[in-house]
Amino acid sequence: MTEKSRQKKPYPLGAHIEGGGVRFSFVSRAASCGVLLYDGAADRPARKIPFTEEDRVGHVYCRTVEDIDTETCTYLFYEGERPVADERGRAFPKRIPYGKERKAEDMKAGFLRPGFDWKGDACPRIPYHEALVYCMHVRGFTRHASSQVAHRGTFAGIGEKIPYLKEIGVTTIELQPAYEFAEASAAEEPPQAVPYGGNLPGENPCGRDRLNYWGYKKGFYYAPKAAYASAGDGGSEFKELVRALHENGMELVMQFYFPEEARRSEILDILCFWVLEYHVDGFHLLGENLPVDMLAADEALADTKLWYGRFDTDRIYAGGEQPLYPHAAEYNDAWYYDMRRFLKGDGNMLGSVLYHMRYIPRKAGAIHYLTNYSGFTLADLVSYDYKHNEANGEDNKDGSDYNCSWNCGEEGATRKRNIKALRLKQMKNAMCLLLLAQSTPLIFMGDEFGNSQKGNNNPYCQDNAVAWLDWNGIRKNAELHRFWKMLVAFRKRNPILHPAKELRLMDYIACGYPDLSYHGQYAWQAQTEGNVRHIGIMLCGKYARSGAPGEDAFLYLAMNMHWEDRALALPKLPKDMRWEPVFSTELSGEPDSGQKAEPAEKGKELLREIPPRSIAVYRSVPCR
Repeated sequence: MTEKSRQKKPYPLGAHIEGGGVRFSFVSRAASCGVLLYDGAADRPARKIPFTEEDRVGHVYCRTVEDIDTETCTYLFYEGERPVADERGRAFPKRIPYGKERKAEDMKAGFLRPGFDWKGDACPRIPYHEALVYCMHVRGFTRHASSQVAHRGTFAGIGEKIPYLKEIGVTTIELQPAYEFAEASAAEEPPQAVPYGGNLPGENPCGRDRLNYWGYKKGFYYAPKAAYASAGDGGSEFKELVRALHENGMELVMQFYFPEEARRSEILDILCFWVLEYHVDGFHLLGENLPVDMLAADEALADTKLWYGRFDTDRIYAGGEQPLYPHAAEYNDAWYYDMRRFLKGDGNMLGSVLYHMRYIPRKAGAIHYLTNYSGFTLADLVSYDYKHNEANGEDNKDGSDYNCSWNCGEEGATRKRNIKALRLKQMKNAMCLLLLAQSTPLIFMGDEFGNSQKGNNNPYCQDNAVAWLDWNGIRKNAELHRFWKMLVAFRKRNPILHPAKELRLMDYIACGYPDLSYHGQYAWQAQTEGNVRHIGIMLCGKYARSGAPGEDAFLYLAMNMHWEDRALALPKLPKDMRWEPVFSTELSGEPDSGQKAEPAEKGKELLREIPPRSIAVYRSVPCR
């Protein structure tokens, strides 16, 4: 190999093919530094190229080296006698088994393979009001033997499950960190518990040898995680997953965690790289003090979903501009905690619940969820009062103590039929709150069939059956799984449940009914006092119809989270319509099992006793 100096060009950092050579650019304050070039996977470098003072611009050293075979060559940087992996490496050819401790020498970087066939790939650009998000851990989603995929725990494994994801209504998958990171290292820093909105609490006091299963740490932000690939080329396998999702009209959003030591000035370059090279559809950004408004205002990311705790949309869209495709979305815990408290029957929650269920930002989206990667799963939310993180090896001191959960009468697993029935009903109630609210719902993997983590609300180091999704739950909790699919289909059939804009509680099309109204024991008279835990919500479909037959129907959501029966009145409908019950979480068996209350007479109010801790849904139908 020969080398040739050219005009200094410090940015972008890393190694980049330019013309007939490779430009290396490396930040260092060491007395001596340079590049180590290797022939493929060889242990000893074929050439050592020192940087000189002439190569330096500030603390950046840059030099172009010609006659490099980028298909076989790998490289490391060095400082003194210490090899240094390139944080900006695009590919790391050496396949390191998941969970194995790695050294710098194992992280020789290579170059991206050119010529991937995208086959005319195009991003679906699904608007937020039509999206349903499914958050998953790449390895945990299919690693369990019950997944019955050929490539367990990999990007390819997710691809094998695309038919299932479509079956349960998913449009958008969110991946926990899937860029390259060291999950096991002798010098492992304590991983941090990262909340969804981006504000970091204190570090977890974990030991040095603890596995970082989640990956919330500084990573190699330009490369898909090699251990998540079934074959050696993680980049190609990741692209195949994205292409397959797009072919099925689905999106992929990636989580990126940027700790304080990560360069804020480089985040835009990282995101643009993944959009251009890997065709990803969006990013959920985690970390403190991130320049999210600047990122959302960048013209190149105008079609890319961006999620964070909150955005200043008036700053992003100056001069009163209303975006045609709002791409930023709020992603925080406000909905999460208030809805959990309402679900378990806490008082003084009704006002917050009604606000959350209709809230849609004017120039952005909003992602809402009852469960996520951190905290109890849906099944554990109704089975445990307290966290049970003993397996993490921290004396149960890690993870949040504030779970807003209720075990329904007994901690953990039970054989009592009445408790099991109540837990099933509470999970159905939770699904109703999630899918009958009007922003963008998100569910964590396996909650659609009651997957449990045995009360562990912080399985950040559990690469085992605690955190792996047990697909046997589809069979064991078949009724819950059917109920989820029924609810998703019901939401899709009724556009008024997922409008593009927030409903206004007004009759602004002069049809005789407001778009949204609240009711109590008497129609049009909502009770919202602190001790009230029940409400009737009527939605007029005329405000969201898109032309399909039946879309202009009225819906009535009767919600009672009290432990006693409560009466709710359904308002009078137009003279040619009557109320008909659709489903209730109180009923056992199939979701639409025929166990329905009597319909109202034509033109009459319908007063119904709603059973304790249950939700019933009614729909208007033509009078016969």
